Amino acid sequence: MSILKQTRTLSNGVKIPIIGLGTWQVDNGDAAYNAVKIALKNGYRHIDTAQGYGNEKSVGQAIKDSNIPREEIFVTSKLESHIKTYDETLKAFEQTMNNLDMDVLDLFLIHAPWPWSEMGKNCDEGNVEAFKAMEKLYNEGRIRAIGVSNFSPSDIDNIIEHCSTVPHVNQIGYFIGLDQDEIDAYCKEKNILIEAYSPLAIGFALSNETIINVAKKYDVSAAQICIRYCIQKNTVPLPKSTHASRIIENANVDFTISEEDMKILNAVKGDPRKWE
Repeated sequence: MSILKQTRTLSNGVKIPIIGLGTWQVDNGDAAYNAVKIALKNGYRHIDTAQGYGNEKSVGQAIKDSNIPREEIFVTSKLESHIKTYDETLKAFEQTMNNLDMDVLDLFLIHAPWPWSEMGKNCDEGNVEAFKAMEKLYNEGRIRAIGVSNFSPSDIDNIIEHCSTVPHVNQIGYFIGLDQDEIDAYCKEKNILIEAYSPLAIGFALSNETIINVAKKYDVSAAQICIRYCIQKNTVPLPKSTHASRIIENANVDFTISEEDMKILNAVKGDPRKWE
């Protein structure tokens, strides 16, 4: 079975395609529209966007124009990071649905535990309020799954303690060289799926000598090794590109990295910006 037809199953039974197209830093308009259109044309059935990306309208239009039945495409969006009240969450969700021009969203995430402008701020109370609003929408059938993004174990513990639903997903930066063992183990214990954004380390992984050498063994690109690595770590990678050739290449990962080579990749450490 093609990798694009494979899925993982969330704790509530909802199936999520194993690779998604990320749209972070893809401008609303032709860029976002064409990237989604190309991805869907080439077999992708999982599209990730966010209110904060500002491209929900183009993403939604491309999905509609694809003429693929809506229920065959898994669509994620995210609540803007500064929204931390119940009523504002409900209002923001309606805006997202208007932008996407959809009746049901497959996955809705709290984009971050704090506003991006105040990283590290304690917003425990606000996160609970936002998640309770998402639970309401989930229980009404407006959202098929709910979760969080960039949340630490303590951030998630706060949600679990005060809400009735364990988040189905935690979307985090996840790539070769980024040590996520603690959050990885925590999410597995709680049956929370990890979605891996920036699986190419914001592009830095493509020039890493170790990754390049492993890629040569399999006659694939460094990008393909990075994406396959995330899959074999039981995450759902969300590679981003606006180029047709790369969008297609990123999903052409129907191979298996050996256990020995996974150990080599696991040993890559350090700030990717300083990789040579």
